[in-house]
Amino acid sequence: MNLSTVLGLVAAAVLRCPLTPAPHGLVQARNYPLAFPDGAAFTVGNVVFTRPGLRMTPELWRHESGHATQYAVCLGLPFLPLYFLAVGWSLWRCGDTASANLFERTAGLTLGGYRERAPIRAWHGRRLDRRPAERHDDGPPSPGGTPA
Repeated sequence: MNLSTVLGLVAAAVLRCPLTPAPHGLVQARNYPLAFPDGAAFTVGNVVFTRPGLRMTPELWRHESGHATQYAVCLGLPFLPLYFLAVGWSLWRCGDTASANLFERTAGLTLGGYRERAPIRAWHGRRLDRRPAERHDDGPPSPGGTPA
């Protein structure tokens, strides 16, 4: 347990989320009432906040356990700003919060119920064109295209 787990327990008490023991040494804080963040479950230290009615699967517990380990590796609270930087990078690179997010990828995208999206920008920032190349009757296909 680290300081981020204490923060999670305090938040659960303030929000009146019932606590129950969970797999992998985690604690479940049920019935999280706020709109932010938008996920069905999220982790603060070893505390996993879940929305009302969410059925936690073994895969989702493994995913959230991965985040708890990431908190420990980051020595607790530094995980939070690092995670939000990774969210920003993923939004910029792929247009969603998870596909290029190092923390979501290492916790297991599919375990967490995420679908991997292809990048929309190259490393250097240029937007990638995902549209199919157009074929012109008067010449070869456009660069990168394939003949029809």
